[in-house]
Amino acid sequence: MVTTEGLTGLFTGLPGGVAVSHLTVYDWPAADGVCGGTPHLHLTCSEAYVVTGGRGAVQTLTTSGHEVTPLAAGTVAWFTPGTIHRLVNDDDLRITVLMQNSGLPEAGDAVLTLPPEYLADPETYAAATTIPADAPVAEQERVARARRDLALEGYRALRASGPEALAEFHRAAGALVRPRLAEWRERWRRGAEAAAAATGEQFDRLERGDVSHLAAAVVRSEQPVARGKFGMCGRLDVYPGDQGLARTTSPWGR
Repeated sequence: MVTTEGLTGLFTGLPGGVAVSHLTVYDWPAADGVCGGTPHLHLTCSEAYVVTGGRGAVQTLTTSGHEVTPLAAGTVAWFTPGTIHRLVNDDDLRITVLMQNSGLPEAGDAVLTLPPEYLADPETYAAATTIPADAPVAEQERVARARRDLALEGYRALRASGPEALAEFHRAAGALVRPRLAEWRERWRRGAEAAAAATGEQFDRLERGDVSHLAAAVVRSEQPVARGKFGMCGRLDVYPGDQGLARTTSPWGR
């Protein structure tokens, strides 16, 4: 009988403690005539796009300036925390999103580029961004479009302003998420940190000639638990929380 007793060097989540979702980018036109999603940034997570179909682009804004990265089937594009990003849908853009820290971007690590008056405190921000989960689909779409358009207003202002405006947005974003940092740190500990620690322990075991962890191998597969959820960038197919660890529900999700 194979037992995992004493084998602390095991991590059964997705590799590296990442999480995935499937995204169909919104085709809603905005005030500037561009179809696409809601500009926002993440504070602790890198994110990657694996484009599976269609055409579009991701607009990004950092302290280095504004850039546009074309997206087409087969493209893999990624960016680090602090990158304001806006997905643009030119023709049926579909993406598999890889998210650091067990899907933390869908569990709160995201701040939309709303105008400054909406960033004053978590309650004001939540009132402008929360999509009511129990509302009819038409109402959810209305709220998703309204918050997208509001975030585009702030995004255009940031693009037109100097570096101090971007720095002020960074400060406001940091203040908004500060109350949740203990929760985020625990997710990281049980996900990405645990995955890295497991690899280190496996190296140690192999150096001692101990291969017992190989006998505890497992195979897992999952199907989406929700399809077509309204997110920040488009309609989402989301997976169970145990891709890396239990995923929390957040009104700030993608």
